[in-house]
Order: sequence, then structure tokens, then C-alpha cells
Amino acid sequence: MTVDAPFTDLFPPLDYEKEMKRWKHLFQVLNEPEPKIGHTPKTEVWRKNKSVLWHYPAKQKKYEIPLFFVYSLFNKPYILDIAPKASVIEGLTNRGYDVYLLDWGTPGYEDKNIGLDTYIQKYLRTSVKRAIRHSGAQEITLVGYCLGGTIAAIYASIAEEPIKNLIVATVPIDFSTLAGPDKWAEGLRNGDINVDRLVDVYGVIPSSYVEAMFRAVSAPIYFSHYTMLLNRADDQLYVDKWRRMNKWTTDHVSFAGEAFRQLTNDLFKENKLVKGELMIGNKYADLNNIKSNLFVISSTKDNLVLEPQSLPIMDLVSSKDKTYKLVEAGHISLALTGLFAVVVDEWASVRSNPL
Repeated sequence: MTVDAPFTDLFPPLDYEKEMKRWKHLFQVLNEPEPKIGHTPKTEVWRKNKSVLWHYPAKQKKYEIPLFFVYSLFNKPYILDIAPKASVIEGLTNRGYDVYLLDWGTPGYEDKNIGLDTYIQKYLRTSVKRAIRHSGAQEITLVGYCLGGTIAAIYASIAEEPIKNLIVATVPIDFSTLAGPDKWAEGLRNGDINVDRLVDVYGVIPSSYVEAMFRAVSAPIYFSHYTMLLNRADDQLYVDKWRRMNKWTTDHVSFAGEAFRQLTNDLFKENKLVKGELMIGNKYADLNNIKSNLFVISSTKDNLVLEPQSLPIMDLVSSKDKTYKLVEAGHISLALTGLFAVVVDEWASVRSNPL
């Protein structure tokens, strides 16, 4: 039933039946049980505290060198295995790679003193050793996404382990450029914003604070997806993708206080990684030490990690084999659509010792 109203020349007539059906679909979607995630078969290889190292075996192994994924400390890594046929990990295991993933887990208050040093030296380094031993390989490919790419690059700069390839995607390296309000960056650098008191009071930064930070940085995009859902609530394929995406974007983890302090002060504020001044334990994390084959991926529609933040690593490392690729995607859609698996395979297939 269509009802004509005044000003019909300015506004189209309203179809109440269609609108009621659309809103009914919206409420159904918002009240359905959460979608299942993590479909690719996996086994636990190693565990320390809250962190777990997972192994995803190749469907039919074609490469000697396995892929080891390092994800961000801010988010849960299941975005890499979000849905069948759209899973990055499934796409790579189907292409013949053994895949390992370090899930950092969710820190509790008792983990407040864990810093980047501990995460890199005691968690990441140990799990890489375990993956190499478990796989029987002589070398490994390190794959870092977002802040996981930053952590992977820092580790690679001090690593004694045999890292043949380093792949980083949507990776912040140079923090002189930051996404978000300019006043935030200015306040951070001149000392008006100081996280030390926040860390001292809370110990561990609550997940609700982490979510609020990402909402502020990405607004209004963070909220517009509800409008998109309303417009397409009767499209089942879109709804399924939307529900998985929405679950992940609202499922942040808490952040160990000391790691947050070090990340904010040493990287966001002082930009020590680019300057070669970042200390991990008793070593400088000098990116010039990296000699592994390097593949850097940026996305054209990334509103969280800007291209100028990623590009400097190309000049800072000593790698002879260096590739930079800009792909048509957003910060999250690169992983959400499974495109990341295709891009990684194109580069890694000839550098992973084909069997």
C-alpha cells in the first residue's frame, strides 16, 4: 500500500508495507544468535598463559616453508578465519601452505606488567621456534597484519631464528602520521595526552575503552554500517557477512597496561621504531637488520593505517628482495573477503620452496 503525502514532488511516496518488512528483517538480524566463526580445522601446538599457537595443516601440502601469522594485540584474530570461502587461512591451506597462528589471548589484571618486550621475546620468539620444530622446516615465513605487522617487523629486526620471508599488511611503521583527529596526535606529542596515569590506575586497559578508541578514530564509518544493514536487511548473503563483521568489530580485547604504555610512548609519541631507537630487552630494534625477503601490502581504502605509515619500511630494511603492492580494499575487507590469501599466495608461492 503506497500513501501519497504532501510535497510528493520533493519526497517519493512511502510504501508502508515494504518499510515494515524491512524493519522486521532488521530486528530479526539484530536478535539472532551470534554467527559461528573459526571453520578451518586446527590443532593446538603450544600454550603460554593466555596465548595459544594454532596449526592449520595444508589440505595438500605444496610448500616446504610454513606461514606464521602474527595479529594485532587490539583485536581477536578470527577475522583471518571468519567464514567458509572468505577465510584467509582456509584460502592458504587450500593452496598448499601449512599455516600457524599465534593467538595472543585476552590479558587479565594479573598480566598488567606484560610489555612489548615480553610479548616479543617470551611469546612470539618461543612460538616461532615451536612452529619451526613442529613443521620440520628449516625456515619460516612471518606474516603480520596491522599492529601484528609492526610486532613482526620488530621481532624480525632482532630475531636469531631463520625467517626467510617477511610479509606485512596494512602495517603502521612510521607513526609521524596518524589516522584520527589531528588534535589527538598534537596532544600526544606535546604531552597534553599522557597514558601513564590511565595505565597506573587500570593496570589493564578495558576492552570497552579499546572499542571506544576505534569508534572515535573511524567515525562516522563505524556507525554507518547500521544504515547499510537497514537498506539491505532482506539480502541474506549481505546479512551473513554483516553479522560476522559486526561480531568482530565489537569483540575487542583488553590490552596489557605495560604494553599499551610502551606502544603509546615509544611508537605513537616518540616514533622510535623509524628512528632506530626502540629497545627490546637489551637490543635495539633496528629495521636495517632485516635481510629477509620483504612483501609490503597497503590498501587503497584504509582509514586506520594510512599508506605513508607503511611505505618507509621499504627503505629502512636491508632486504635485497623487496616488493610493495597497493590493493583495492579497505583495512578490514582485505581480510574479510579472503583477498589477502590470494595476494600472499601470488608472492609467497615462489619463495616458499615448492615441493
